[in-house]
Formats: sequence, structure tokens, C-alpha cells
Amino acid sequence: MDVLRFTTAGSVDDGKSTLIGRLLFDSKSIFEDQYESVKRSSQVRGEEVNLALLTDGLRAEREQGITIDVAYRYFATPKRKFIIADTPGHEQYTRNMVTGASTAELAIILIDARNGVLTQSRRHGFIASLLQIPHVVVAINKMDLVGYDEVVYEAVVDEYRAFAQSLAVDDIVFIPLSALCGDNVVEKSEHMSWYNGPTLLHHLETVKVRADHNVVDFRFPVQHVIRPNQDFRGFAGQISSGLIRPGEAVTVLPSDKKSRIKRIVSFETDLNEAGPGEGVILTLEDEIDISRGDMIVRSQNRPLVGQRLDADICWMSEEPLNIGKSYLIQHTTNLVPAYLSKILYRLDINTLHRVPADQYELNDIGRVEITATQPLCFDPYRLNRHTGGFILIDPDTNNTVAAGMIRGEARPCAAEETLKHRREKSPNVVWEGLNIERVEREARNQHKAVIFWFTGYSGSGKSTIARALEKRLFGEGYQTMLLDGDYVRHGLCQDLGFTPTERKENIRRVGEVARLFFEQGSIVLCTFVSPYQADRDFIRSLVPQERFFEVFIDSDIETCKKRDPKGLYQKALQGQINDFTGISAPYERPLKPDITIPSDTITVAESVETLWRFIAAQEIIKATR
Repeated sequence: MDVLRFTTAGSVDDGKSTLIGRLLFDSKSIFEDQYESVKRSSQVRGEEVNLALLTDGLRAEREQGITIDVAYRYFATPKRKFIIADTPGHEQYTRNMVTGASTAELAIILIDARNGVLTQSRRHGFIASLLQIPHVVVAINKMDLVGYDEVVYEAVVDEYRAFAQSLAVDDIVFIPLSALCGDNVVEKSEHMSWYNGPTLLHHLETVKVRADHNVVDFRFPVQHVIRPNQDFRGFAGQISSGLIRPGEAVTVLPSDKKSRIKRIVSFETDLNEAGPGEGVILTLEDEIDISRGDMIVRSQNRPLVGQRLDADICWMSEEPLNIGKSYLIQHTTNLVPAYLSKILYRLDINTLHRVPADQYELNDIGRVEITATQPLCFDPYRLNRHTGGFILIDPDTNNTVAAGMIRGEARPCAAEETLKHRREKSPNVVWEGLNIERVEREARNQHKAVIFWFTGYSGSGKSTIARALEKRLFGEGYQTMLLDGDYVRHGLCQDLGFTPTERKENIRRVGEVARLFFEQGSIVLCTFVSPYQADRDFIRSLVPQERFFEVFIDSDIETCKKRDPKGLYQKALQGQINDFTGISAPYERPLKPDITIPSDTITVAESVETLWRFIAAQEIIKATR
């Protein structure tokens, strides 16, 4: 049987512990002496049998009737084994919720039907999204206290669905239940005939989680070097992700030494294949110096290697974050000194808005840049939770002060990029100025010269929308130039690949060409994935601020995968394309786009009309001509 790890979360007194107790009791997963102990404790308190006491193990929790620490429980049914992390609901213990949810494959978020969606409901939903938990169950509890009213249930569902549109969660299931009475927990409720969905236990038993395991990107952080005798030298550890077989070519990072897998040794015998979560010993065909903290990967599928990390963190210490202070970063089996070099922003959990911040207090969540003293081998967290997660440790107290999720490699700010490009200009070249000034060309063209930079995932509709907009502009007599990613990759940038460095150079070249057409007085439409904010900011710096417009074609990655007009996503998912944005390479959503086009909810014609109104509002063209 496989194992499902899930976590529960919700506001104080929403019934999390009662729900877990009901699951354990109704599924016959507790012993008689446990039940008798809970029964006696309940009698002392002068109440009926309180199943919440099965999980509220701390004396302080029983006295206050709340959950403080993360309580882990284990149970099994004939179909599946379960590990439950019952996490606190109070805002003060948000860090405990992060801890309990960090390894979960499913999150149960409880909502009291009487109160609806509260701040903590949103907070826990956002944390589940941040931690990339693939499956979420919104359990609308205490339906018995609202008379099992379908209208109340539907109102909560509508409210949470509206909030969840801003979250990166693909699978959300809503279940009305009463943990106290047992309705729809293990057995189908007789009081809610209007509900045709599964019970909570049935959903937990049948939700597909194996498909969520990353079996493509082989990552093996070395934990120990095993040398029982002179004839055997193996490397022990747990496979974080991917499948591996004897004979496959591998690379050891960060040394970049190459070899092949000779044997995969388990406790009992050699294996022909090993996959995610398995603890094994690997032997190689060549003698290579490998130690704890190194990572063995498939040679044709490598993670990022770097010292500067762009990451989301949850601050877990009562001592505020100290910029410049030396911490220890625990990443896979690596423990190295690091410091927080920059706070990019703090998130307001109530609104999900980004707020400027100089420091983080307990339970604050936001985005930072971290610099490690040694190179780390990592993947973006959304692609690989094992190699994309880390914790920060205070070396003075040995306390864990933060949990983090890596977004990618930290990139220089726009100013740094601009200065770098200026330093790299060819020597002995003198700029002589334009033969005909831009203002003269604009006067003849009867419109302003501007650059519209369309960015978004491959398949989001950038080129389709830009082409349609250009046809309308051209039809109205305006001078345009369309620079498309495929155009320049067939000529100007045909010598470049798709590594971060080559992507930067590709965008730099395009930006310089766009500036030339801008100076010629054209309305320049550029359609490029351009996944890094720093690259887009660099292009903005080439022209006057009011003449550059970042157009974010916003379509979620799953929609783009379904469209897949060129079959690129399918190839990338099969490992045939490396460094593909959204699959094996990161995409940084625009921080402050000038205009956002939700291309997965509106048509091309509606998108063009929205852009046309925006162009007119910016007085780039005359409303009537």
C-alpha cells in the first residue's frame, strides 16, 4: 500500500482535532485503552467523549482546548496508509503549520460553516499554495449547527473559490461535514442528501498522489560514504526525485565529475531500478572524490548550481530577521554558512499584496535573496520540493529561524544589469547620434514611438495577440514593427541556447534592436517569454520610462500545457528539452506590469480591444484620425 501524508489546518475551534479523532475512531484505528483514556479525561471535564483529545496531546492543549504543537498520527485502512499532521490554527503558531505541511501531499483546510472564510482560512490556503501542496480539501465543518443547510454550504464554497483563483492550487475539493456527529467523515451523511460527492475518508483513500511524484529529474544528495572494506565504496542516501538504473551516465555536482552507475544496493539485494523516496547505496564505475553534501544527477538533466538564491521564506523566530547576519542553510544534505542579502518584500496574507519591509517578525512570509558561501545544487521549489526547500539555522542558538522555498537563482537588479552591459561595450566606438531625430519621425508618423513588451509562458498567446494588434495598427496607418521570439532565433540569435546566460544575451540583443526601431519612430511590439524580471527591467532602461510598456499575457501553466501549440511542453515533460520555462526553468511573474491580459479567460479580439483602449488612453495614437 502507498502512503498519503496530509495536514489539517484552520482557524481556532474549527474542529481540526475533532475531525482527526473522528477519522481515527470511525475507521477503527485506535485501541480500546486509548478510547478509555479519552473517555476518562472527558468525564473529568464534565463532557461527552471528546475525540479531539486523541490528538491534543499536550497538557496545555487539553487545558485550553486548542492545538499548539504539530501532532502526528498514523493510521491505515485496507486501501492506504496515512500520516496526519494536525497543525495549530492560531496565527501565533503559523510556523508550526508550515512545519507540518512541508512534507504533505494533501491539505485539509477546515472552515466553520457558521463563520465562513476567515483570515486564517485564507492564510492556510496561501501557505498550502506556497508549499506547492498539490491537493486541497476544503472541509466545511459544523454543518449540524446550521441545520445542514445547502445554501450556507454553497455560500462558503463560492467565497473560497473566489479567493482560491489567486492561488497556485490545481485540485480543490469541497466537502460538507460534521466532525462531531460524523456526517460525511467516514460514513455518508443521512442529513445532506443534496450532496453527491465523496466522504472525506473515501477521497483520502482514492486521491491519486503517485502522479505528483517527480520521476523525471534524478537527484541523489549524498548522505554518507560507505567503505566497509577496500573492495567496496558506495554512496548512501535517499533519492529525492527521479528514477535511476545501472549503466546510466551521471554527473557529480558541484565538482562536475562524470561516471556511470555500477550498482544500486539496497538492504537485501541489488536493484534494477530505484525511485523517489528509496534509501539506497550507489556505486560508480569510476573512482571519484565524493563526500556528504554532493549531489549525483543524470548527466543530461542537471539542477541549477549557484550561491545566490531567490526564495520565499516563513520567518519562525521571535528574534527579527537580521540582514547581513551569518546563518546556516540546511539544503538537502548540505549545511553551509549563508546570509540574507536582501529583503524584496513581505506578503500581507489578508490581501496577498506585497509590502515593502526592512525586517521580518515572527510568522512573517515574504521574498528574500540569500547568499551561501558555497555553491548549492537546487531546483525551483515548484518543480522539486525536496531540492527546492531549505531551512535557516541560527548558529548561536542552533534554533531553526526560517523555512524557505527556492524560486530560482537570484539575479542582479536592473541597475546592476545596466551597468554591466555598459561596461561591456566595444572599445574605440563613438556614438555619433541619429541622422534624423525621433521627434521628427513621430511628427511625420502622427503617433508616438513606444515599445510594447509582451511577456508570459510559451503558449499563453503573446504572439497571437501581438500579431492581431499589429494588423489593426497597420490597418489604421500606423508604423509598426513586430519582433517575435521565433523570428530572432532563426537569425539574429540563432547561435544562442536557453541557459539563463544565453536567455539574457538573447533579450539584450532584441532590446537593442527594439531601441533602434523605437528611435525610427515605430510602435514596436516584442513577444518574448523573457522569464527574468531583471532582463525586462534592462530593456525598460534603454528608452524613456513613459515609452516602455510591459504587457503581461497571464495564462496559468496548466492552460498553456493543454494548448501546447508547438508540442514543446510534451517534449519538455519527457526530458527532451532542457531549460524549458515552466517545466525545468523558472518564470518570474512581472512585479508591476503596465497592463495584464488574462488570455485564458478572454478572447483574442477582446484582448486586442483592451490593448487598443490602453494605447488610446496613453495618447500614443489619436483617438480619431
